[in-house]
Formats: sequence, C-alpha cells, structure tokens
Amino acid sequence: MRVLLTGGSGRIGAFVAPALAAAGHAVIHLARRPPLSPDWLPWDLAAPPPPLPPADALVHLAFDHEPGAYRGGEGDDPDRFLRLNRDGSIALVAAARAAGIARIVFLSSRAVYGDARPGETLRETDRPAPDTLYGAMKLDVERAVADIPGGVALRATGVYGLAPGATEHKWTALFADYLGGQTAAPRIATELHGADLADAVLLLLAGPAPERVLNTSDLTLDRHDLLAAVQARTGCRFQPPPTTSGPPGVMATDRLSARGWRPGGRARLDAFLDALFGPPA
Repeated sequence: MRVLLTGGSGRIGAFVAPALAAAGHAVIHLARRPPLSPDWLPWDLAAPPPPLPPADALVHLAFDHEPGAYRGGEGDDPDRFLRLNRDGSIALVAAARAAGIARIVFLSSRAVYGDARPGETLRETDRPAPDTLYGAMKLDVERAVADIPGGVALRATGVYGLAPGATEHKWTALFADYLGGQTAAPRIATELHGADLADAVLLLLAGPAPERVLNTSDLTLDRHDLLAAVQARTGCRFQPPPTTSGPPGVMATDRLSARGWRPGGRARLDAFLDALFGPPA
C-alpha cells in the first residue's frame, strides 16, 4: 500500500514508520521538515493541508503539545491547542476524503472515556465522557473520522518502549530519578508497547474496513511494580513507591483481538527492561 503518515518522527511514529516500511508499504511522510526518509511532503497542523498525492491510506499520528504532556498538553494556550490538533486534524481528514483515500487510521486515546470509572471495563460502545481538553479534542476528531467510509479511530493507552534508533523513552526521567534517589509518586496505569501499537496499525490497514473505533491496551502496571523490576535488575538501594490502591478503568480489546492482534504482555515489558539494565540478578 501507499501510506501517508503524519507524526512519523514522534515517539509513537518512531515505532509505526519502520513497521510500515518493514511490512512492505510505501510510506510518504507529511511533516514540517524532511525526515530520514526521502519520501515526504511539507505539511503542518497549523496550515491548510496541501494537495495530497494518490494513496491507499492515511495514518494520522501527529499531535502538537507541551513537551512531555498529553493530558494537559495545551499548557496555557488552549485555543492554539484546539486550532492545531482538532481543527488541523479535521481539515487533514477532509482533504484525505476529497483525495479519495480509502482507509484513514487516526490515533485517538483512552482519554475519551475520562477517569470517572476506576476498576471498570471500558468498551468502544460505551458513551464517551472525556474530562480533559485532550480527551474532548480526540473525541471531536474521532467523530470526523467516523463520518468517512474506511475511517477508524484507534484508542490507545500509554505507550512505552524504546523505538528503533531512539535513545530515550517515556520512562527515561522516571528511571533516572529513581536510581538517583528521588521519591516517585505512586501511580497505576494501563500501558502498551509501541511495537504492539504499530502491529495494531498494520492490522487496520489490511483486510476489510474495521469497526469505526477500536481499543488498544495491554498491561495494568503499578509504578511500584515497575520500579521494583528496575531495582531487581540494578540492585538500587532505594525503595520503590508504595503500591496504588484500586485499578484504573481498563479498555477491552476484544475487537482488535478478533482481527488477530496479540500484544506482548509482561514478557515484552521484561524484555524492554532487560535491554536497558540486563536481566534480574
């Protein structure tokens, strides 16, 4: 397939772009500046979409936000945040539709469910209830994508892992602070390896048009357990934070699993930590 990709140089795109290429897809990056790939088209969320070349699919990952922040990524400028991420995304989706692109995959978020349902199972058929600007923005774009035949929103949870060629990951600062003796705040969250997210994107490009919304998630991970695993591999003398009471709401992934998706689970998390620190002593 010929695939247009936005956000290919971002933390998630760094997993998806090489996976698309490895699967034999011809990838054209839509980006502000030339990526490592020579195949690119100048594009920016802040500007009207350019004329799009013929393509079979658009994978839209791009997201403009304050560094390190997704929820709360608007910082002190919510109007700009919405203008770029909501309005810019909807304009791109409309341009893809006008160009006759048959499959559009939009990276949405667990945040469309909100955080008011701890311990519950979150299903795609549930009524969305975002309680952040980030979640509301993702939901608005989801609805624009849903109006297009072949459009699908992939609701992802937190993404971890070290992308090919990368030197940092989402927990780089957390691990450094812990090993340096700083106390981490207790937290429990759902997590997904970037390679598993890339596999989900590949599945959504293949075969018949999927449902309009699909969840993608894997582990429920307490920060105590994560840092205890780091401690077991490093011999760090500092104690992990206390465990967190009560699980978060967990997204059901039956729809994606029915298409053959199989995330790596704890084994993939352990392999990631082994690659960073070596196996447990």
